[in-house]
Amino acid sequence: MRYFLHLGYDGSGYSGWQKQKNTLNTIQEVLEQTLSHLFKKEVTAYGCGRTDAGVHASQYVVQINIDTAPSFDLKFLLNKNLPDDITVFEIIEVKEGQHCRYDAIARTYDYFIHWKKDPILIRYSSFYEDLTLDFDVMRKCTALILETKDFKSMCKQPDVYKNTLCNINNCELFVNEKEGRLRFTITSNRFLRGMVRYCIFFLLKVGSGKMSLDEFESILNQEKELKQKSPALPNGLFLSKVEYPFLDLNDSHLLIRLLKDGLA
Repeated sequence: MRYFLHLGYDGSGYSGWQKQKNTLNTIQEVLEQTLSHLFKKEVTAYGCGRTDAGVHASQYVVQINIDTAPSFDLKFLLNKNLPDDITVFEIIEVKEGQHCRYDAIARTYDYFIHWKKDPILIRYSSFYEDLTLDFDVMRKCTALILETKDFKSMCKQPDVYKNTLCNINNCELFVNEKEGRLRFTITSNRFLRGMVRYCIFFLLKVGSGKMSLDEFESILNQEKELKQKSPALPNGLFLSKVEYPFLDLNDSHLLIRLLKDGLA
């Protein structure tokens, strides 16, 4: 039997989703240990994608395969045994052939930035102190991103992919100048390693006047390369939605809705 687990997590204290040989304390590792403890045997959890260290998810989907339906309240016991920064919102039985990663038709990421120091936001929004930004030119950047198909220049490891094509169907910037906050949101059929955080890096470059819009367009179109680039801070990034043609997930994560307040 195959089940989808709809999770949310605060990635601050984790080395990302994916379990790796030389990496400790990942979401996958903690979830598998908890599942194996409950079922009294090894259970593998397959994720809908990977998130980097320090990145959060308000909607993340995991699949598990088990021989028979659990005889106990799996959601209750998972939430009781998992750390407080990982929550199971839903457990949904799906067909054997349905896959949490390969059947996802769209994913949405939200990236939050604030430039007025705020202790409440600091874990979930990236703090860039005293930013002075041209929001009009940044919106022009988002329009260029929306029109782009090949994101090789926005990828941390382009050589590991067969192709670097992505179908972006939404890309927007929401600004609250009074509160000193903004939200960048992007939806695509797939994302490359580091793609969203590199987009933010360039948005801030252009918005602060350190790079022209034309230069950004040249980099985006792979006509020019910027060798000295670094991804934006991880803590402002959320995987906020995963879409399937056969499933509507409960939009139950309160934190992401609170963060969007004034930025919708």
